[in-house]
Amino acid sequence: MQFTKLVPELYYRDIQEGLKTFVGCLEFSVGHSELNSDNPFCVVEKDDLRVMLFENATYAEKFTPLLRLVTTNIEDVYKKVVTKHPELLHPNLRQVTLRPWGAKEFALLDGQIGIVVQQW
Repeated sequence: MQFTKLVPELYYRDIQEGLKTFVGCLEFSVGHSELNSDNPFCVVEKDDLRVMLFENATYAEKFTPLLRLVTTNIEDVYKKVVTKHPELLHPNLRQVTLRPWGAKEFALLDGQIGIVVQQW
C-alpha cells in the first residue's frame, strides 16, 4: 500500500477566515475555487501541500482540527507571519520556542483551527 499525499478538509463558519490564514498569511494559493457556490469551498496549495477549505457552520462547530506544518526555515516563516498577520499568533505559543521534544515551534489560531509551525 502506498500513499503520496494527505489532503485535510477544514470547515469554517466563514471561509474568508481560512483564506486569510492560508492565502494571506501562509502564502498558499487557490488552486480550485467554488467560493461563489451555494456550498463554498476551495483547494489551497503550496509546494506539494493541499488543503480543502469548506464553509459549513454545522461542521465547523463539530470539528476543531490542529495541524502541523513542518518547515526547514521556521525563522523566515515566523518573520513573515509576525509582519503580515501578528493577530493570528496563538496566545500560548506566540514566539519560536524550542520544545522539550527537540522541535522549534510557534502556533497560529484563526478562530476555527490551530496550526503549529514546526522545525526539527
